[in-house]
Amino acid sequence: MTASFSLDAARAYPVADPDPIETREWRDSFDAVVRELGPERGLFLLSQLEDQAREQGIFSGHQPFSAYRNTIPLERQGAYPGDLAIEERITAIMRWNALVMVVRANKAYGELGGHIASYASAAEIFEVGFNHFFRAGTDGDLIFYQPHSAPGIYARAFLEGRLSEENLSNYRQEVGGQGLCSYPHPWLMPDFWQFPTGSMGIGPMSAIYQARFMRYMDHRGLRPCEGRHVWGVFGDGEMDEPESIGALTLAAREGLDNLTFIINCNLQRLDGPVRGNGQVIQELESLFTGAGWNVIKVLWGSEWDPLFARDDKHVLLRRFAQTVDGEYQNLGAKDGDYNRQKFFDLDPESQALVAHMSDAEINALKRGGHDMRKLNAAFAAAKAHKGRPTVILAKTKKGYGMGGAGESRMTAHQAKKLDIEALIEFRDRFSLPLSDEAVTSLQFYKPADDSPEMAYIKARREGLGGAMPARQRKAEDMPAVPALSSHAEFALSADGKEMSTTMAAVRMLGGLLKDKQLGPRIVPIVADEARTFGMANLFRQIGIYAPGGQMYEPEDAGSMLYYKESKDGQLLEEGITEAGAISSWVAAATSYSAHGKAMLPFYIYYSMFGFQRVGDLIWAAADQRARGFLLGATAGRTTLGGEGLQHQDGTSHVMASMVPNCRAYDPAYAYELAVIMDHGMRRMMEEQVDEFYYVTVMNENYAQPSLPQGVRDNIVKGLYKLGENGPAKAEARVRLMGSGTIQREVEAAAALLSEDFGIASDVFSATSFSELARDAREAERFNRLHPEADPRESHLASLLPGKAPVIAATDYVRAYPQLIAPHIDARFVTLGTDGFGRSDTRTALRRFFEVDRHHIVLAALDALAKEGTVERKLLADAITRYGLDAEAPASWSC
Repeated sequence: MTASFSLDAARAYPVADPDPIETREWRDSFDAVVRELGPERGLFLLSQLEDQAREQGIFSGHQPFSAYRNTIPLERQGAYPGDLAIEERITAIMRWNALVMVVRANKAYGELGGHIASYASAAEIFEVGFNHFFRAGTDGDLIFYQPHSAPGIYARAFLEGRLSEENLSNYRQEVGGQGLCSYPHPWLMPDFWQFPTGSMGIGPMSAIYQARFMRYMDHRGLRPCEGRHVWGVFGDGEMDEPESIGALTLAAREGLDNLTFIINCNLQRLDGPVRGNGQVIQELESLFTGAGWNVIKVLWGSEWDPLFARDDKHVLLRRFAQTVDGEYQNLGAKDGDYNRQKFFDLDPESQALVAHMSDAEINALKRGGHDMRKLNAAFAAAKAHKGRPTVILAKTKKGYGMGGAGESRMTAHQAKKLDIEALIEFRDRFSLPLSDEAVTSLQFYKPADDSPEMAYIKARREGLGGAMPARQRKAEDMPAVPALSSHAEFALSADGKEMSTTMAAVRMLGGLLKDKQLGPRIVPIVADEARTFGMANLFRQIGIYAPGGQMYEPEDAGSMLYYKESKDGQLLEEGITEAGAISSWVAAATSYSAHGKAMLPFYIYYSMFGFQRVGDLIWAAADQRARGFLLGATAGRTTLGGEGLQHQDGTSHVMASMVPNCRAYDPAYAYELAVIMDHGMRRMMEEQVDEFYYVTVMNENYAQPSLPQGVRDNIVKGLYKLGENGPAKAEARVRLMGSGTIQREVEAAAALLSEDFGIASDVFSATSFSELARDAREAERFNRLHPEADPRESHLASLLPGKAPVIAATDYVRAYPQLIAPHIDARFVTLGTDGFGRSDTRTALRRFFEVDRHHIVLAALDALAKEGTVERKLLADAITRYGLDAEAPASWSC
C-alpha cells in the first residue's frame, strides 16, 4: 500500500469549498440529529444517503475507512470496571518478567532467541483481556495468542503460581524437561497452550473456523455455546499472510458475532514498517469493512482527549491523515521536542493546539493500544456487538517501554539483550520496586502472596472462571465405536465385487453416520466436489450445514439426491477452499479439548491438494493434537486418468511420513481400508490417543477380494503377505510388494514371472511404508541403546528375512517405499512415479512411469541377475516380449 492511503484520507478534508454556508448547514443538521437522537440515527441517515447516491450513479471511489481517530468517543467510553492503578502496576511487572526471561536466556546461553518488543507493545491488550473479558473453563472463551508475545503470557502464569522461576529461567530450553517452548505449542505444553499460532497467518484463519464450529455444534444441538467467545490477538504485519484474510468474508457471511480480532498495530513487522509509505490501520479498516466486519479503532490514549476537544477545525485529523506510518515510527522513537518540531509545528494550527504543553507532556501522549480505558471500551463494544464479527485495530508502539534500546526502532524485533543503562531506564519508567542490584542481576520480580497485586490477579481470574491459557487433554463423554461388521461387511466379504476404494470409504461413512452413538459426532467435510467423491447421497441424508437454513428451492429439488441445506445440517461443504476445509477439520478434530466434546471429522479431498497445498495447517493440526481422518481421494499419480500434472499426487505420503503423530496408509483393497478405519477410530475415540490418520483412496474400480484370515493386525502394522506364485521349488525367487492401486500390477507381475520365466515370488501388500519405517526405527534404536537385552525384531524383519531380492512398486515417488530401505538386509529395488504427472489413460501412465506389471517383472529379473541367480539375457527377452522402449527418457527427466 502506497501513500495514496494518506492522500485519500487528506481529501476527506478539502481545501476549497464552493459553498461553505450550505456545507455548514448540512453539518449542523447532522450534529443536531446525532445529539438529539443518537449515533444510530446518524448512521441510518448516512446509509440512506449512500443508497440514494449509488442509485443516482454517484460514487466517490474513496476507500471505506473513517478518520484517523478512535471509533468510540469519550462520552461513550464508560467507566473503567477495574482498578487502573493496580492493573498498570501488574502490567509493568509482566513486562519486566517477560523481558528478563528473554534477556537472561540469551545472556547465559548464547543466541537462544526470543522476543521482547512484541509483548511490550501488546501488554495492555492482554491485561485488559485477562482482567475483564477472557473467560476460562469448558464453557469459557477460546483465545488465540500472538506468538511473539508468549513471554508475557508465561510471565502472567508465573505470578499466578502456574509456572515456577525455574520454568522461566529455562525459557527455550525444553529438552531438559523444565523449559518453556518458544511459541504456543500444545504438543510441547499439553496442559497449557490450546492453539498453535507460531506460524503466522494460521491463527486468524483457525480462529474464524473455531468460532464457526462453535455455532455448528450449537445449531446441531451437540454443545450449547451461547455466550462463548473467540478472541484472537494478532499482528498488523501478520495480516499480510493470505491465510490471515482468506476467511474474513465467511465470518461476516455467517454473522459470527462470537468472534473478535484484536490486531496489535505497532506499525512494524520484523525488519521495518508494515506500510512505511502508507497507513496500515486505514488499509486494514478498509479490508475488514469491505469484508463485512464491525471495525473499532483504538488509536489515541486519554491524554489526547483534551486536544481533540479543543480541535473544532479537525486540525489533528488533517495532520494524522498526512502522516505515513514510516514517519509515525520515527516520531515514536524520538522524544517530545522532536515530535513538536516534526509533527505539530509543521502546521500553524496544530502548533497552536499544543503551545501550552511542555515537551514532557507531548512525550506522554500515548497511543490508544497502551490505554486500558480505551481498550476496555473497545473490548466491551466488541462483545456487545451483534450480527457481525468485530476487529479492534489497536495502535501501539513496538518495544513500548524499551526506550532507546528498542522502542519503535527498526531493530526492535531482533532485540534480545539490553545493557544495564537500558534496564535501569525501563525500571524507572514503570516505577518497578527493584534495586539496582536486582536489575543488573536480572532478577524476576514476584510480589508477596498477600500483596494487593497478587490478590487482584487472583480475584479477577476467579471471577472469570480460572487461569488461562489452559488445555483439557481428554473428553469424558466418548461415544462407542460400532462393530466393524455393522458398516463394513460389504468390504470384508466383497467376493470380487467391483468398486473403488473411494466408493468403499463413502459407503462406510454412510453406515457410520447411521450409528446412534457415533453417528451424530461424525463431521463430514469437503472443500467441494462432493459429487465427484460419490457423496451426493449425504446431501439429503444428513444435510449441508447452513446457519440461516435454505432460503431457496434448489434446482434439483425433485431428485432423490437434491442439494439440501439446513441449520442443523451435518455435512460441511466449504466451497473451493482447502485451507478453510482443513481449518474446519482441525476445529472438529480438537473439539475434545477445546469444547470437551469429542467429534470425529472426515475430510475428503483431492489428495494432491492436501499436504502439498495446506501442509502448514496440517503441521499445526499435529501440534494441536488433532484426532480425525484425512481421506486423500483420487490418490496416486496414475489413477486419475486425464487430469495431469497439477492434480496427480505422487508425493503426499512422503510428506505425511514426516508428521510424527500422523498415521498414513495407502490401502489397495476395501477390506484393508475397513480394518484401518476401524483401528483408527478405536485409537482416537476409545483410547483417546493424540494421533490422526491420513488414508489415500482411489477412484479406480476393480474387483475387491474378501478379507483373508489372520491378517488384520498386519494390515495395521503396514505389511502382510497376500500369497505365493510359481513353483514351490523354483531356483529363483523374489519378493514383490505394492501398495494402493499398483498392488494389482504387482500381483499381475508375479503371475508373469511364473508363467513366462518360471520364477517364484512371494506377494505382499504394503498398506503403510511409513508405519513400517517407524516400527523398524524403534526396534533399531532399542537394540542400539540396550546392547545386553534380547534384541527386538521389527515387523518388517519378521516378514522379510533372508536375502531374496525385494521389489517395491507404488503410485508415489520412490522416496516413499525407500523409507524402509535401511531396514531390509536383501537387495531392495523401488519403482515409483518420480517426475511431473501427465494426462493419459492409466495403462499409458503406468508404462510411462515404469510402475506397470512389465517393468516390475524387468526390475525383478534385474535384481536376480545382479545376485547371480538368473542370466542377464532374460532382461533383453523381457524387453522384447513386453515391447518396452529401452531408449525412452526417464519420467523424472521430461
